[in-house]
Amino acid sequence: MSVTRSGNLGAPAVRRDPGHTAASAMSLVAAPSGLPVMTDQRTVLLAGASGVFGRRIAATLSDAGYTVLGLGRGEHNEIRADLNDRDQVMRAVRGRQADIVVHAATALAKPPMRNKDMTGTDLLRTTGMHNLVDAAHEVGAKKMIAESMAFGYGFRDFGSTPVTEDTPFAPRQTDPALEEHVAAMRVKEQLTFGTPGIDGVALRFGLFYGPDATEYVVTMLRKRMLPAITSGHRVLPWVHLDDAAAAILAAIERGRPGTAYNIADDTPMSFANHTRAVAAQFHTPKPLSVPAAIMPMSYLRAFLKTNLTLSNERAASELGWRPRYPSAVDGLAALAREAVPG
Repeated sequence: MSVTRSGNLGAPAVRRDPGHTAASAMSLVAAPSGLPVMTDQRTVLLAGASGVFGRRIAATLSDAGYTVLGLGRGEHNEIRADLNDRDQVMRAVRGRQADIVVHAATALAKPPMRNKDMTGTDLLRTTGMHNLVDAAHEVGAKKMIAESMAFGYGFRDFGSTPVTEDTPFAPRQTDPALEEHVAAMRVKEQLTFGTPGIDGVALRFGLFYGPDATEYVVTMLRKRMLPAITSGHRVLPWVHLDDAAAAILAAIERGRPGTAYNIADDTPMSFANHTRAVAAQFHTPKPLSVPAAIMPMSYLRAFLKTNLTLSNERAASELGWRPRYPSAVDGLAALAREAVPG
Protein backbone atom coordinates (compact mmCIF):
# COMPACT_ATOMS: atom_id res chain seq x y z
CA MET A 1 0.00 0.00 0.00
CA SER A 2 1.23 3.46 -0.81
CA VAL A 3 2.26 5.65 2.10
CA THR A 4 3.33 9.00 0.67
CA ARG A 5 3.54 11.72 3.24
CA SER A 6 3.25 15.25 1.98
CA GLY A 7 5.41 18.23 2.87
CA ASN A 8 2.15 19.80 4.04
CA LEU A 9 2.34 17.42 7.00
CA GLY A 10 5.78 18.56 8.09
CA ALA A 11 7.63 15.44 6.95
CA PRO A 12 11.41 15.11 7.36
CA ALA A 13 13.82 17.13 5.28
CA VAL A 14 14.73 16.26 1.72
CA ARG A 15 17.80 14.08 1.87
CA ARG A 16 19.91 12.97 -1.03
CA ASP A 17 20.47 9.22 -1.06
CA PRO A 18 24.25 8.76 -1.40
CA GLY A 19 23.70 5.48 -3.23
CA HIS A 20 21.43 7.08 -5.80
CA THR A 21 23.65 8.65 -8.44
CA ALA A 22 22.89 10.50 -11.63
CA ALA A 23 24.28 7.57 -13.58
CA SER A 24 21.96 5.09 -11.88
CA ALA A 25 18.95 7.35 -12.39
CA MET A 26 19.71 7.94 -16.05
CA SER A 27 20.31 4.25 -16.68
CA LEU A 28 16.60 3.75 -16.18
CA VAL A 29 15.64 6.37 -18.75
CA ALA A 30 18.10 5.82 -21.57
CA ALA A 31 16.51 7.44 -24.61
CA PRO A 32 15.13 5.18 -27.34
CA SER A 33 16.79 5.80 -30.69
CA GLY A 34 15.85 9.14 -32.20
CA LEU A 35 14.30 10.67 -29.06
CA PRO A 36 15.88 13.90 -27.79
CA VAL A 37 17.30 14.16 -24.29
CA MET A 38 17.40 17.58 -22.60
CA THR A 39 20.65 18.05 -20.71
CA ASP A 40 20.59 21.78 -19.84
CA GLN A 41 20.18 22.94 -16.26
CA ARG A 42 16.50 23.36 -15.37
CA THR A 43 14.62 24.43 -12.26
CA VAL A 44 11.75 22.33 -10.90
CA LEU A 45 9.07 23.54 -8.50
CA LEU A 46 8.13 20.35 -6.63
CA ALA A 47 4.94 20.25 -4.56
CA GLY A 48 5.34 17.53 -1.94
CA ALA A 49 9.15 17.56 -1.98
CA SER A 50 9.49 16.54 1.67
CA GLY A 51 7.12 13.58 1.40
CA VAL A 52 8.16 9.96 1.02
CA PHE A 53 7.84 10.06 -2.76
CA GLY A 54 8.93 13.68 -3.01
CA ARG A 55 12.27 12.97 -1.35
CA ARG A 56 13.03 10.30 -3.95
CA ILE A 57 12.03 12.68 -6.75
CA ALA A 58 14.17 15.48 -5.33
CA ALA A 59 17.21 13.22 -5.06
CA THR A 60 16.76 11.83 -8.58
CA LEU A 61 16.32 15.25 -10.18
CA SER A 62 19.17 16.82 -8.20
CA ASP A 63 21.50 14.00 -9.20
CA ALA A 64 20.52 14.55 -12.83
CA GLY A 65 21.51 18.23 -12.62
CA TYR A 66 18.20 19.94 -11.86
CA THR A 67 17.60 22.61 -9.24
CA VAL A 68 14.65 21.55 -7.07
CA LEU A 69 12.52 24.06 -5.15
CA GLY A 70 10.31 22.28 -2.64
CA LEU A 71 6.83 23.72 -2.06
CA GLY A 72 4.89 22.85 1.10
CA ARG A 73 4.14 23.84 4.69
CA GLY A 74 7.05 21.93 6.22
CA GLU A 75 10.04 23.93 7.41
CA HIS A 76 12.41 22.10 5.11
CA ASN A 77 10.72 23.36 1.94
CA GLU A 78 12.44 26.20 0.12
CA ILE A 79 9.02 27.74 -0.59
CA ARG A 80 6.73 27.45 2.42
CA ALA A 81 2.98 27.56 1.80
CA ASP A 82 -0.14 25.47 2.21
CA LEU A 83 -0.88 24.23 -1.30
CA ASN A 84 -4.61 24.51 -0.58
CA ASP A 85 -4.33 28.23 0.30
CA ARG A 86 -4.07 30.18 -2.95
CA ASP A 87 -3.05 33.46 -1.32
CA GLN A 88 -0.24 31.77 0.58
CA VAL A 89 0.98 29.97 -2.51
CA MET A 90 0.96 33.04 -4.73
CA ARG A 91 2.76 35.16 -2.15
CA ALA A 92 5.35 32.44 -1.63
CA VAL A 93 6.20 31.99 -5.32
CA ARG A 94 6.20 35.68 -6.23
CA GLY A 95 9.55 36.60 -7.72
CA ARG A 96 10.57 32.95 -8.19
CA GLN A 97 11.29 31.30 -11.51
CA ALA A 98 10.96 27.65 -12.52
CA ASP A 99 10.83 25.82 -15.83
CA ILE A 100 8.87 22.78 -14.67
CA VAL A 101 6.26 22.13 -12.00
CA VAL A 102 5.67 18.68 -10.45
CA HIS A 103 2.60 17.89 -8.34
CA ALA A 104 3.50 14.99 -6.03
CA ALA A 105 1.78 16.18 -2.85
CA THR A 106 -0.60 13.99 -0.86
CA ALA A 107 -2.05 14.27 2.64
CA LEU A 108 -1.47 10.68 3.71
CA ALA A 109 0.35 10.23 7.00
CA LYS A 110 -0.51 6.50 7.04
CA PRO A 111 -2.18 4.03 4.67
CA PRO A 112 -5.81 5.01 3.95
CA MET A 113 -8.36 2.56 5.34
CA ARG A 114 -11.63 4.52 5.25
CA ASN A 115 -13.00 6.77 2.54
CA LYS A 116 -12.63 9.80 4.77
CA ASP A 117 -8.89 9.13 5.00
CA MET A 118 -8.67 10.27 1.36
CA THR A 119 -10.37 13.64 1.92
CA GLY A 120 -7.15 15.62 2.32
CA THR A 121 -5.55 14.07 -0.74
CA ASP A 122 -8.72 14.65 -2.79
CA LEU A 123 -8.51 18.33 -1.83
CA LEU A 124 -4.88 18.52 -2.95
CA ARG A 125 -5.91 17.02 -6.29
CA THR A 126 -8.57 19.68 -6.83
CA THR A 127 -8.06 22.92 -4.88
CA GLY A 128 -4.33 22.30 -4.54
CA MET A 129 -3.98 21.55 -8.24
CA HIS A 130 -5.85 24.73 -9.20
CA ASN A 131 -3.50 26.73 -7.00
CA LEU A 132 -0.42 25.00 -8.37
CA VAL A 133 -1.49 25.78 -11.93
CA ASP A 134 -1.72 29.45 -10.99
CA ALA A 135 1.70 29.19 -9.35
CA ALA A 136 3.09 27.59 -12.51
CA HIS A 137 2.02 30.62 -14.52
CA GLU A 138 3.49 32.95 -11.89
CA VAL A 139 6.94 31.31 -12.00
CA GLY A 140 6.94 31.04 -15.79
CA ALA A 141 6.83 27.25 -16.03
CA LYS A 142 6.00 25.72 -19.39
CA LYS A 143 5.77 22.07 -18.33
CA MET A 144 3.88 20.23 -15.61
CA ILE A 145 4.18 16.63 -14.45
CA ALA A 146 1.29 15.33 -12.35
CA GLU A 147 1.35 12.30 -10.08
CA SER A 148 -1.78 10.34 -10.95
CA MET A 149 -2.61 6.76 -10.04
CA ALA A 150 -3.94 3.45 -11.27
CA PHE A 151 -7.21 3.66 -9.32
CA GLY A 152 -8.20 6.52 -11.58
CA TYR A 153 -9.32 3.82 -14.01
CA GLY A 154 -11.95 2.89 -11.44
CA PHE A 155 -12.49 0.39 -8.66
CA ARG A 156 -13.57 -2.85 -10.35
CA ASP A 157 -12.41 -6.13 -11.87
CA PHE A 158 -10.61 -5.39 -15.14
CA GLY A 159 -9.86 -9.02 -15.88
CA SER A 160 -6.49 -10.37 -16.94
CA THR A 161 -5.83 -8.11 -19.94
CA PRO A 162 -3.39 -5.30 -19.09
CA VAL A 163 -5.03 -1.89 -18.99
CA THR A 164 -3.51 0.63 -21.40
CA GLU A 165 -3.71 4.41 -21.36
CA ASP A 166 -6.41 4.22 -24.04
CA THR A 167 -8.81 2.88 -21.39
CA PRO A 168 -11.22 5.65 -20.31
CA PHE A 169 -9.80 7.40 -17.26
CA ALA A 170 -11.85 8.49 -14.26
CA PRO A 171 -15.20 6.99 -15.29
CA ARG A 172 -18.05 7.92 -12.97
CA GLN A 173 -18.40 5.55 -10.04
CA THR A 174 -21.76 4.33 -8.76
CA ASP A 175 -20.58 4.53 -5.16
CA PRO A 176 -20.73 8.23 -4.14
CA ALA A 177 -17.71 7.97 -1.83
CA LEU A 178 -15.55 6.35 -4.52
CA GLU A 179 -16.78 8.91 -7.04
CA GLU A 180 -15.33 11.65 -4.83
CA HIS A 181 -11.87 10.07 -5.09
CA VAL A 182 -12.08 9.38 -8.83
CA ALA A 183 -13.55 12.83 -9.51
CA ALA A 184 -10.55 14.40 -7.79
CA MET A 185 -8.19 12.43 -10.05
CA ARG A 186 -10.35 13.47 -13.03
CA VAL A 187 -9.93 17.15 -12.14
CA LYS A 188 -6.19 16.80 -11.64
CA GLU A 189 -5.66 15.27 -15.07
CA GLN A 190 -8.04 17.73 -16.75
CA LEU A 191 -5.98 20.62 -15.37
CA THR A 192 -2.75 18.86 -16.33
CA PHE A 193 -3.80 18.53 -19.95
CA GLY A 194 -6.08 21.53 -20.35
CA THR A 195 -4.12 24.48 -18.96
CA PRO A 196 -3.17 26.95 -21.73
CA GLY A 197 0.54 27.64 -22.06
CA ILE A 198 1.64 24.55 -20.11
CA ASP A 199 2.60 21.18 -21.56
CA GLY A 200 1.17 18.61 -19.17
CA VAL A 201 2.09 14.96 -18.62
CA ALA A 202 0.34 12.62 -16.17
CA LEU A 203 1.94 9.51 -14.66
CA ARG A 204 -0.53 6.88 -13.49
CA PHE A 205 1.38 5.02 -10.82
CA GLY A 206 0.81 1.62 -9.31
CA LEU A 207 0.97 1.17 -5.54
CA PHE A 208 4.21 2.45 -4.04
CA TYR A 209 6.65 0.48 -1.92
CA GLY A 210 10.26 1.11 -1.04
CA PRO A 211 12.36 3.28 1.31
CA ASP A 212 10.34 5.00 4.06
CA ALA A 213 7.13 3.30 2.88
CA THR A 214 7.76 -0.42 3.34
CA GLU A 215 9.18 0.21 6.82
CA TYR A 216 5.65 0.91 8.04
CA VAL A 217 4.51 -2.49 6.76
CA VAL A 218 7.49 -4.18 8.40
CA THR A 219 6.72 -2.52 11.73
CA MET A 220 3.08 -3.62 11.58
CA LEU A 221 4.09 -7.18 10.70
CA ARG A 222 6.52 -7.35 13.60
CA LYS A 223 3.73 -6.24 15.92
CA ARG A 224 1.45 -8.89 14.36
CA MET A 225 -0.98 -6.12 13.46
CA LEU A 226 -1.13 -6.62 9.68
CA PRO A 227 -2.78 -9.69 8.14
CA ALA A 228 -2.35 -10.95 4.60
CA ILE A 229 -5.74 -9.82 3.29
CA THR A 230 -6.78 -12.28 0.62
CA SER A 231 -8.92 -11.32 -2.36
CA GLY A 232 -9.10 -14.38 -4.57
CA HIS A 233 -7.66 -13.99 -8.06
CA ARG A 234 -7.32 -10.21 -7.82
CA VAL A 235 -3.97 -8.51 -8.40
CA LEU A 236 -2.79 -4.90 -8.27
CA PRO A 237 0.07 -2.97 -9.93
CA TRP A 238 3.14 -2.03 -7.86
CA VAL A 239 6.17 0.18 -8.38
CA HIS A 240 9.30 0.83 -6.33
CA LEU A 241 9.63 4.46 -5.25
CA ASP A 242 13.01 4.85 -6.96
CA ASP A 243 11.58 3.52 -10.22
CA ALA A 244 8.67 5.93 -9.81
CA ALA A 245 11.06 8.86 -9.28
CA ALA A 246 13.01 7.85 -12.39
CA ALA A 247 9.73 8.00 -14.31
CA ILE A 248 9.29 11.63 -13.21
CA LEU A 249 12.72 12.42 -14.65
CA ALA A 250 11.87 10.57 -17.87
CA ALA A 251 8.58 12.45 -18.19
CA ILE A 252 10.33 15.79 -17.74
CA GLU A 253 12.89 14.99 -20.41
CA ARG A 254 10.85 13.02 -22.93
CA GLY A 255 7.18 13.14 -22.01
CA ARG A 256 4.82 13.95 -24.86
CA PRO A 257 2.59 16.93 -23.99
CA GLY A 258 -1.01 15.97 -23.30
CA THR A 259 -0.10 12.32 -22.66
CA ALA A 260 -0.62 9.93 -19.77
CA TYR A 261 1.75 7.06 -18.98
CA ASN A 262 1.16 4.01 -16.81
CA ILE A 263 4.06 3.50 -14.41
CA ALA A 264 4.16 0.06 -12.81
CA ASP A 265 6.53 -2.88 -12.68
CA ASP A 266 6.14 -5.97 -14.86
CA THR A 267 4.57 -8.22 -12.22
CA PRO A 268 1.17 -7.45 -10.70
CA MET A 269 0.68 -8.97 -7.27
CA SER A 270 -2.14 -9.39 -4.82
CA PHE A 271 -2.08 -7.34 -1.64
CA ALA A 272 -1.81 -10.56 0.36
CA ASN A 273 1.18 -11.82 -1.60
CA HIS A 274 2.89 -8.44 -1.32
CA THR A 275 2.43 -8.57 2.45
CA ARG A 276 3.82 -12.11 2.55
CA ALA A 277 6.79 -11.05 0.40
CA VAL A 278 7.61 -8.25 2.85
CA ALA A 279 7.40 -10.71 5.74
CA ALA A 280 9.67 -13.19 3.97
CA GLN A 281 12.34 -10.63 3.02
CA PHE A 282 12.43 -8.91 6.40
CA HIS A 283 12.03 -12.11 8.46
CA THR A 284 8.97 -10.94 10.38
CA PRO A 285 6.32 -13.27 11.81
CA LYS A 286 4.24 -14.80 9.05
CA PRO A 287 0.98 -12.86 8.69
CA LEU A 288 -2.36 -14.55 9.17
CA SER A 289 -4.59 -14.84 6.11
CA VAL A 290 -7.85 -12.90 6.38
CA PRO A 291 -10.48 -12.63 3.61
CA ALA A 292 -11.10 -9.13 2.24
CA ALA A 293 -14.86 -9.67 2.51
CA ILE A 294 -14.78 -9.25 6.29
CA MET A 295 -12.80 -6.00 6.21
CA PRO A 296 -14.94 -3.21 7.73
CA MET A 297 -12.81 -0.37 6.30
CA SER A 298 -14.59 1.12 3.28
CA TYR A 299 -11.68 2.35 1.16
CA LEU A 300 -9.51 -0.66 1.89
CA ARG A 301 -12.33 -2.99 0.94
CA ALA A 302 -12.92 -1.13 -2.34
CA PHE A 303 -9.36 -1.33 -3.58
CA LEU A 304 -8.96 -4.94 -2.46
CA LYS A 305 -11.95 -5.80 -4.66
CA THR A 306 -10.17 -4.22 -7.62
CA ASN A 307 -8.38 -6.50 -10.08
CA LEU A 308 -6.01 -4.43 -12.23
CA THR A 309 -2.91 -5.05 -14.32
CA LEU A 310 -1.27 -2.03 -15.97
CA SER A 311 0.52 -2.08 -19.30
CA ASN A 312 3.76 -0.06 -19.10
CA GLU A 313 4.59 -0.36 -22.80
CA ARG A 314 3.90 3.29 -23.64
CA ALA A 315 6.34 4.40 -20.94
CA ALA A 316 8.93 1.98 -22.32
CA SER A 317 8.57 3.05 -25.95
CA GLU A 318 8.13 6.82 -25.50
CA LEU A 319 9.99 7.59 -22.28
CA GLY A 320 12.64 4.89 -22.43
CA TRP A 321 11.54 3.93 -18.91
CA ARG A 322 11.83 0.38 -17.62
CA PRO A 323 11.64 -0.62 -13.96
CA ARG A 324 14.94 -1.48 -12.35
CA TYR A 325 12.91 -3.91 -10.24
CA PRO A 326 10.66 -6.01 -12.53
CA SER A 327 8.69 -7.28 -9.54
CA ALA A 328 8.07 -6.27 -5.95
CA VAL A 329 9.89 -9.42 -4.86
CA ASP A 330 13.05 -8.09 -6.55
CA GLY A 331 12.62 -4.63 -5.06
CA LEU A 332 11.88 -5.90 -1.58
CA ALA A 333 14.91 -8.19 -1.68
CA ALA A 334 17.12 -5.22 -2.56
CA LEU A 335 15.51 -3.10 0.15
CA ALA A 336 16.08 -5.81 2.74
CA ARG A 337 19.76 -6.12 1.74
CA GLU A 338 20.21 -2.36 2.12
CA ALA A 339 18.64 -2.50 5.57
CA VAL A 340 21.22 -4.99 6.86
CA PRO A 341 24.04 -3.15 8.69
CA GLY A 342 27.47 -3.46 7.16
